[in-house]
Amino acid sequence: MNALNRYFGIQEAGSSIRTEILAGCTTFLTLGYIIFVQPAVLKIAGMDSGAVMAATCISSAVATLLMAFLAKYPIALAPAMGHNFYFSFVVCVSMGISWQVALGAVFISGILFILLSTVGFRVRLIQAIPSSLNNAIAAGIGLLIALVGLEWGGLVVAAPGTYIDLGDMSSKPVLVCLFGVVVISILLARKWSSAILIGTFLTALVGLWMGVTHFNGIASAPPSMTPTFLQLDVLGAFDQGIFTVVFVFFFLDLFDTVGTVVGVAELGGFMKNGELPRAQHILLSDAVGTCVGAVCGTSTITSYVESSAGVAAGGRTGFTSVVAAILMLLALFLSPLVGMLGEPYAIAENTFVYPIVAPALILVGFFMVRCVTRINWTDATEGIPCFLAMVMMPFGGLRIIEGIAFGFISYCLLKLVSGRGKEVSPILYIASAALLLRYVYLMK
Repeated sequence: MNALNRYFGIQEAGSSIRTEILAGCTTFLTLGYIIFVQPAVLKIAGMDSGAVMAATCISSAVATLLMAFLAKYPIALAPAMGHNFYFSFVVCVSMGISWQVALGAVFISGILFILLSTVGFRVRLIQAIPSSLNNAIAAGIGLLIALVGLEWGGLVVAAPGTYIDLGDMSSKPVLVCLFGVVVISILLARKWSSAILIGTFLTALVGLWMGVTHFNGIASAPPSMTPTFLQLDVLGAFDQGIFTVVFVFFFLDLFDTVGTVVGVAELGGFMKNGELPRAQHILLSDAVGTCVGAVCGTSTITSYVESSAGVAAGGRTGFTSVVAAILMLLALFLSPLVGMLGEPYAIAENTFVYPIVAPALILVGFFMVRCVTRINWTDATEGIPCFLAMVMMPFGGLRIIEGIAFGFISYCLLKLVSGRGKEVSPILYIASAALLLRYVYLMK
């Protein structure tokens, strides 16, 4: 225990081993859904579901351990949502590219990330983001997570005209979700450090009682990764000239990672004078994780915004990531138990909710939205970009990159037209120009 304290600096960070373990469990519970979602999405591309599940668990664990021991931050990594849909629906189905070649493209994008991490470009990008936008990104991610939680809990549903509406408040999943929100809120008010974890398990018990989830056992044999392991076709990616696909994988991961890291860092208080210590190690872990994922047989690995749940639960060091990684490996053997917590519940045809983990996401949103108090709202050149960054994350297709794009572009524009262009870093201008060109490309 003393060795753990010394290596990770647990006591120096104001945490404890018990708190770090609880935080790691909380992080795993909030991102554990990817273990079952990823195989379902990549199956559409023709990949073996069992192999994808094994690849997801193993590559996520490797990347998270790299984060733990290199960067020593409580950030977990796993296949990125959104990237996996692009992989299956756009690259493999619409473009007719084999999943082997698509994995080759993911691997190439990971190599490009490693090269950029070596020269420090992504670190300089993080340092170039002004404090106001840092806080806005964190708050925007909080709103995004909260909206996902509300959707997964069935509290908000799709509706014509208004796009979203209040769900059926008398339905089983909504009642289970509301129970979880109330219990976790009470535990937080009572200052329980394990509030989110305990609340999630109590919600699962109520979910079992009400029939929104089912107990299917505890352990099972892990699936084989053979059908996808080392099946990537890197040379095929070059032969087919899918440079646009490589660029999209690269571009999405670049800004999603930066946004997630900044948001989690602001929540945990890791930023020091506008800079994030060991940022280069964070980004290198992310880049290597993407390459490992492609080799194992899964789409882009990235830093997970759900890590904020563990940070909200008190996680402050890399030991939180170690715990999350161990649980990811154990999930290979405990898939029935993990599946119970992340089991989808059908509320309509092809419409599912996840009421057990939804309360944790909703209340993580509360923790992250508090960052708005550190934004200078009286200065329009600061406040308007921050506002756009915040609202475009949840309402721009639940994508971090949209909030970053609107925030960056409007920040540079307003500073320029107000004669304060010198306040903006040249790197932020370059990033904003790249994001603007992305919209030009999408409009073609």
